[in-house]
Order: sequence, then C-alpha cells, then structure tokens
Amino acid sequence: MMTDKVRMNTLNAHSLPQSNENFLNRQSEFESNVRSYPRKLPLAIAKAKGAWITDVEGKEYLDCLAGAGTLALGHNHPEVLESIQSVITSGLPLHTLDLTTPLKDEFSAYLLSLLPGEGKEYCLQFTGPSGADAVEAALKLAKKATGRSGIISFSGGYHGMTHGALSVTANLSPKEAVDGLMPEVQFMPYPHLYRCPFGLGGEAGVKAISYYFENLINDVESGVRKPAAVILEAVQGEGGVNPAPVEFLQRLRKVTEEHGILLILDEVQAGFARTGKFFAFEHAGIEPDIIVMSKAVGGSLPLAVLGIKKQIDVWSPGHHTGTFRGNQMAMATGLTTLKILKQENIAEQVAEHGEWLSGELRALQKRYPVIGQVRGPGLMIGIEIVDPSKSQDAMGSYPADGQLSALLQKKCFENGLILERGGRDGCVLRLLPSLLITKEELGIFLQKFEQALLDAGVQPV
Repeated sequence: MMTDKVRMNTLNAHSLPQSNENFLNRQSEFESNVRSYPRKLPLAIAKAKGAWITDVEGKEYLDCLAGAGTLALGHNHPEVLESIQSVITSGLPLHTLDLTTPLKDEFSAYLLSLLPGEGKEYCLQFTGPSGADAVEAALKLAKKATGRSGIISFSGGYHGMTHGALSVTANLSPKEAVDGLMPEVQFMPYPHLYRCPFGLGGEAGVKAISYYFENLINDVESGVRKPAAVILEAVQGEGGVNPAPVEFLQRLRKVTEEHGILLILDEVQAGFARTGKFFAFEHAGIEPDIIVMSKAVGGSLPLAVLGIKKQIDVWSPGHHTGTFRGNQMAMATGLTTLKILKQENIAEQVAEHGEWLSGELRALQKRYPVIGQVRGPGLMIGIEIVDPSKSQDAMGSYPADGQLSALLQKKCFENGLILERGGRDGCVLRLLPSLLITKEELGIFLQKFEQALLDAGVQPV
C-alpha cells in the first residue's frame, strides 16, 4: 500500500505548475549531491521521440547526447517499444538471474554472430547491468586466466566508477580521498594527434608511444612486472573523443599476443555502429581477448555483456555473479536494436553522415578559431575548444578553454541543443546522437551550434 508520505509527495508533484524549475528544485531535495546532468542540462523531460526530447514546459531540444550513447536508435523507436510490449504480454518472467529462456538464447546467438569471426572463438558472460561491472569482471578474469595481477591502462581512459574500474580510469577528480585503489595499475600515454604527450604529434608521436609501450614490456629493468592485461578504448569517449591510430592498436595487439598479455577492449560507448564500424577496434582489424559491451547492447535498457575468447574462460561457476544478469526486457530491446543496426546497414550510414558532419564542422573551424580540432569517426565526434588569443605549444596547438566550452554547452542548451562535454578541463564538446539522426537534423545541429558560438560572443573571422 502507498504510504501517506509517498501519496502526499505524488499529489504535490501532480499539483505543481509544470515548470522545469519546480521539478529541479524537488530533485535537489530528493537526491544526493552526486547527481550531475541536471546541473548542466536543467530540464524535466516530458516526452521524447527519435532525436528530440520535449520538456515539461513544451520546449523541444535536439538531443545529441542520447543517453551517453545508450540510445542507438534514438528515443522510443517503435520496434523497440513493440519488443517491450511483446515481452510483457508473452508471460516470460522479467527477472531470471542467469537462467535460460528462448529469448536469451536468440539474443546470445545473434550477439555472438556480430563478434569477430562470427563469434566462433568467443563465449558470452552476462554481468551486472552496468558497463562498470563488466569491466570489473574483465579485470578479474584476466588475473585468473594469467595468474598475474598487474593491469596497464591509458591516460585519458574511462572505464567506470566502481572500485576496480575507477582504478583503471585516468580522471583524477573522482579518485580524490579514495584510498586503497586496486594495486599494480600502470598508466601509459595514449596517442593524441592534437595534444601529443611527447610533444611530437603526427606519425612521429604515434611511433614514439608505440615504441615506449613495447620497450616497457620488453625491458627487464622497466620496473613494471608483466601485466595480466591491457585495457583501453579504441576511441576514448569521456577522454575527449580521441581515436587510437590504427598502427598503434595493431602494434599493441602484436606485443600483447607475443607476451601472453590479454587485450581488453572497452566498447561500452564506441560499440555497435557508433564509429561507422560495428566495433571501434574493427578499424584496426584486430581481435581482442575480451570485449566489454554495454549501453547500446541493451537497446536503451540496462544490460552488460563480455565477449570472451573461449580459451581464457577459466571461471568457476558463480565466481562473478550478480542478481540482475537476466533482464529479459533488455535482451528483447537489445535484439531488436542489433537486428536493425545490422540488417539496415546502419554502420555504413553512420560513416557517411559522420564524414559529412565532420567536414561541415571543419569548414566552421576555419571561421571560428576557437575550434581547435574536430575529431572522431562516425557519429562519435569531439569539438575541442581552445583559446586562440594565447600562445601555441610546440605542436602549434592552442591552450584548452574549458570555460568557453562550458559556456557553449549552456548556449547550445538555451538554443534547444543538448551536448555533453569531456576531455581535459572539459574542453571538448561531444556528440553522441541517435545513429538514425537524419542529415536534415544534422543541419539543424550545425545551425544551432553556430548560433551558440555567436551567443557566447565568439566572432567569425
């Protein structure tokens, strides 16, 4: 039964004037300070469809965040909604732990068919429904399979906020006052064509970082014990939409194979056609030992899965468990999403739209020097905001301007455009729209973004 307090809060919510401010004020009373998105995007969502959301005051926004990449097909795709309804009316249990159902069987077979070699060398592990839990499982399995405990991760990488995942995440801010993080995590420099950590840039920078990694593994005086695994994103998301060059990924795979080190590819954000390939690592033609999947794999509902090379599946039953591994609704929406992405060649469409949009943004860059670099494959695009009034570094790059980036995000929001920020100092504006966004809607994005530049006081040259 509904308690009097809950009933009163529900009545109060319905009796409030339908304003963003009222709902946000109530949220600030109900929720912890840890909430983040409402501080940058102060709205209360009433409905959503495709690439658009509408707030409680009736204002429409072009959503280029899409659940941080979770909503591959956008909001409330009719076939996704139909798959939810079919589960509800089918009599299937909504909660199954890791017990088998015909739906789980079909989903598993289809997902495996999308992995390298049609998944013949892989098996699946259903973890807790967050990408972070899948990362935790991948790290544990790598240690069990190799008998070693070290992990190599990379500057700029993001893998989650649980204890082990945070340990291999590069961002220092959430680590403040968190003692006892997972030991033997060694961070390495990650290639960055605009801000090369070695100050070289271009092909020289990529070669230097690749050599540095190989030398660290081979050098008996490096001070770093041979690790169990290397974990990375083929395109760093939260780190500022930073793609790894093909040659770097290929060298990484070669060295790890030679030394019996497992390669874990975190495809939580970049996977499932987001970069113009089904998986971002496919651009380099490599095969990881473990693939971490979440976000889009559940078709907008919580689900996380590992793809594991069968020879390293050394788990004993129950050695990584979790109550919510059998989300039947997420498997239904995930299966529908995967089929649409594959059967309608959405990756190819994403590649074309992404190439066009990046070209238009680079044309905009010529008129607005505060755009330091446009980068990222497909519809995973980063726009680095810089201060061109200051001195360039040795590579000719201007200093990052996180303040202007924050202002631009605010002006975009005021103009009905939702973007996220990332990268060092939050200087990168990030696009993760629905993969079904139309070229016309991308044109609307460009108009709104340029208007935000003008509203922020940025004048064209």
